[in-house]
Amino acid sequence: MDKTLDLKYTYTEKKDTRSGFGDGLLEAGRRNPNVVGLCADLIGSLKMGAFQKEFPERFFQVGIAEANMIGLAAGMTIGGKIPFTGTFANFSTGRVYDQIRQSVAYSDKNVKICASHAGLTLGEDGATHQILEDVGMMKMLPHMTVINPCDYNQTKAATMAIAEFEGPVYLRFGRPSWPIFTPADQKFEIGKAWHMIEGTDVTIFATGHLVWEAVVAEAMLREEGISAEVINIHTIKPLDEAAILASVKKTGCAVSAEEHQLNGGLGDSIAQTLIRNNPAPLEYVGVNDSFGESGTPTELMEKYGLNAENIVKAAKKAIARK
Repeated sequence: MDKTLDLKYTYTEKKDTRSGFGDGLLEAGRRNPNVVGLCADLIGSLKMGAFQKEFPERFFQVGIAEANMIGLAAGMTIGGKIPFTGTFANFSTGRVYDQIRQSVAYSDKNVKICASHAGLTLGEDGATHQILEDVGMMKMLPHMTVINPCDYNQTKAATMAIAEFEGPVYLRFGRPSWPIFTPADQKFEIGKAWHMIEGTDVTIFATGHLVWEAVVAEAMLREEGISAEVINIHTIKPLDEAAILASVKKTGCAVSAEEHQLNGGLGDSIAQTLIRNNPAPLEYVGVNDSFGESGTPTELMEKYGLNAENIVKAAKKAIARK
């Protein structure tokens, strides 16, 4: 990041979003005795240790048996419990999709599927663990809410919010240290987009780690005299269609930015919304029909085009199509 940029949001600390989940789970457990935790042998990686220590009778280590974990969680809801399952995003979705579809989504069970190490920023573990299809898989399921927060504070707030929400939820977060740039005392509203920066020339819709890149891109565009609106789409389903349509009606074009495949991701949902209501130029920043590879998060984000520079290019291309 160029420190000379006039950023609308700044940060003094970086922290992984998975720690936001761990701290949010602990607070949710303190507020509601029905909150329980289940983990598939990844307590440290999911930052669930504090919850386990404070509420050992409400924590269940199921081992490397993710399908069993989902089944247990679904059953616990029948007795009024609010189960939070924790493992890597690849194992939270790809490995257990049948159990999620049949035991959670189909029967509309109040299970919170919490998925860490999502996307390319998992880094050195490589393509086998870097799931980039999970948002598409989960948003297609009836009854499923899909949330992808942008930093530690928003992930903590989202975790506490879904504990109070009735219904199945997929909560996606990550491994790397990331700028903390949203307020610690924020109120997380499921299904409500957050207008972060007002603009008139182009709208940047971003989710997850790409929200920070969108903030940087806005400053870069502003230096060139381009006014970009930045909207944080933390809830991919249900999508805040009203916010999307209102913004694009004003700016006339848009960019979607996500750490996910272009197929099936946030951009697809935005495109469907626009084509049904207000067709407008839309450019995509995401992974283009490819698996990932081993590398540092920064190296991978650059190689696969998931950064501020590529958001700027996409914005200019969208504007040119108006």
